[in-house]
Amino acid sequence: MLNIATNLQPINTPNFLNNPEFWTPESTLKELLLYDAQVQWDERGQDVEKKFKDAPLLPGVILMQQGRLMGMISRQRFLEHLSSPYGLELFLKRPIKALYNFAQIELLIYPSSTAIVTAATDAVRRSPAMLLEPIIVELEPQVYRLVDVHQLLYAQGQIHLMTIKLLEKANDRLNRLATLDGLTQVANRRQFDQRLEQEWQRLTRERQPLSLILCDIDYFKAYNDTYGHLAGDDCLQKVVGAVQKAVQRPADLVARYGGEEFAVILPNTPKSGAIKVAENIRSQVQGLHIGHTGSQVSLWVTLSLGIATMIPTSEEVPARLIARADMALYQAKTQGRDRAVFHCE
Repeated sequence: MLNIATNLQPINTPNFLNNPEFWTPESTLKELLLYDAQVQWDERGQDVEKKFKDAPLLPGVILMQQGRLMGMISRQRFLEHLSSPYGLELFLKRPIKALYNFAQIELLIYPSSTAIVTAATDAVRRSPAMLLEPIIVELEPQVYRLVDVHQLLYAQGQIHLMTIKLLEKANDRLNRLATLDGLTQVANRRQFDQRLEQEWQRLTRERQPLSLILCDIDYFKAYNDTYGHLAGDDCLQKVVGAVQKAVQRPADLVARYGGEEFAVILPNTPKSGAIKVAENIRSQVQGLHIGHTGSQVSLWVTLSLGIATMIPTSEEVPARLIARADMALYQAKTQGRDRAVFHCE
């Protein structure tokens, strides 16, 4: 909370007012610039006029009598009445309460803990004549300050900008969650299907190769039966980490295809490049040295991999590439597992 005394000269708006990240939807009135501008109920109008001249930013004055709140007069309202016919004669030398009673000003009073959004919403619902009147903020019983309504609405605008940013971040996070596998945090099957279709369409136009690798953890059911499902989950996460380490290009996609099976999309990759990536994946997983006493091919967790490469055309569909990689994976298993096989027609 910043208090501005009535005897201060004009000041620049603090930097935090211009920084949307300072604000949150829960920001309250006490975080705004608050003006300490109290005058006694029976002070003369000319004394109030001097206060406004001495403090050009002062939006108004709070009227008090023996510690009690009696009302508030804004700078705009005060000057309007002084400039009206006979205004100087009527109000300048008389107690300020005379002008207040004549003006019949509608007050808007809030505890300092009130949300800025709440106060701003109520402020703009006032009658047009009262729209720009300052807001009275009660810091504690019988302790009041003023908030300039322009600052209030500006802060609300900053909160609105921050809220939009927070919503965008939340939506981005939800979108990521919708496309990621919950356990392994790589692309899920839905994202795999979408990405494969996108790359198929793009490479059809470019007439460039698209490769796909399907990987399956050898004897994974036996691993789960031997070590338990928690260990199985940990194994999946480690294997995925090894696959990601072997697949280094940003354009490539690692996805959980289902259960213990993973897929790797390799755009613009010919047969030789796909085979090299597959062997690198197999080597990385072997290097983890995850014990697997239930395996019939190794003491460690291993992978079987099926590789397929096509140059997409409008006459073919991505399912054709998947079928070829799946056939190659089947051949890798029938040939003894722990190996990578490329699909050949």
